Amino acid sequence: MKEMTQKERLDYLVEEFKADSVQYRDLETPADEEEKKRLLRSLMNIRMPRPLEEHVLEIQDEYLRERIRENGIVTLSDIPTIADLGSCHAFADRLSIWQGDITRLAVDAIVNAANAQMLGCFQPCHSCIDNCIHTFAGVQLRAECDRQMRKLRRCYGRDYEQPTAVPMLTDGYNLPARKVVHIVGPIVYDGLTPELEKELADCYRSTLDLCAENGLRSVAFCSISTGVFRFPKENASKIAIQTVTNWLTVHDGQMDRVIFNVFSDKDRTIYERYLQ
Repeated sequence: MKEMTQKERLDYLVEEFKADSVQYRDLETPADEEEKKRLLRSLMNIRMPRPLEEHVLEIQDEYLRERIRENGIVTLSDIPTIADLGSCHAFADRLSIWQGDITRLAVDAIVNAANAQMLGCFQPCHSCIDNCIHTFAGVQLRAECDRQMRKLRRCYGRDYEQPTAVPMLTDGYNLPARKVVHIVGPIVYDGLTPELEKELADCYRSTLDLCAENGLRSVAFCSISTGVFRFPKENASKIAIQTVTNWLTVHDGQMDRVIFNVFSDKDRTIYERYLQ
């Protein structure tokens, strides 16, 4: 059987995901390729966790892996440590700052800033990291999160939500990263408090603990809680760096690389200032 082109995969998946959706199965498919990509992503984003036919999953996987190859996979050897940049930090040879799309990183684990339902972002094409990770991992990621949450609800009741700073580990599926650590960060409503600062530190500490327990030796942290959860970026970066530094001091030799993944130039500048 002839291998499908990327354009053929896109066309096929748009129609299959439309047919899978009762609400949008009669939606007109746009002619423009970029609009088709947005439509496919939207249909994936809103899809509730449920089985999908195996041949559709196979085409989805081929499509997503090619999309990620097109975006450019970034390995650890592509990312300088802060020691390479002249830092005198005690763990400069194990820390990195990387600005870009976390879904491109071929590391042992990437960290997802999740919500308490742990099923990913359902808002079509939203720019949050939760949406991006679920989009490029594929629909299998939401399905696994759902299985884990169902098990937890059988133990703790049907209203169970994932507590702040309690990480959940899943496979990475189509992502270059082997695993994804999903964690709920603290939400800032009326200003910072010592409790919120402790909860954010707990997010970093418990994620590193989970990685160590599972033999994951490289991890890329997003800037937990600094988006819609409104944790001030300057405070968050200081807490992240201090917590990671303290953890590496206690657990010497258990982590090869910790990457602080940032989005904007301003975010990068903040981390560079504290990691000189």
